[in-house]
Amino acid sequence: MIFPKPDEKSIIYEDSKIYSCLASYPITRGHVVVVWKKKVKDLHLLSRNDYEYLMDKVDEIRSAMIKALKIKKVYLIYMDEANHVHWHLVPRYNQKGFNVLIHRPSKLKDFSLTEKIMRKL
Repeated sequence: MIFPKPDEKSIIYEDSKIYSCLASYPITRGHVVVVWKKKVKDLHLLSRNDYEYLMDKVDEIRSAMIKALKIKKVYLIYMDEANHVHWHLVPRYNQKGFNVLIHRPSKLKDFSLTEKIMRKL
């Protein structure tokens, strides 16, 4: 695994291909990261089956976040600066557009949303 293993208290879902967890430095409360475990530099390098599997899991986790956080929108953000396939799922509360991205992230200390989101999967 390329990314350091997250704090166990933050893991929402894990299987042989992916894990998802609360972001270590969340942009907003409930910001989740979905990480492909194998070293793959970009989405286009995944096989079609793997890509579809990943996106199905992203959709399931996104749906769980919407229910657990009682929100209407989760932004899906794919940035490849880390050269490793992963998605950021950022809840939108009362802000729209790029405003959600201007917050200054700080180290995650509250893991209470982990169980809340897990229960909705």
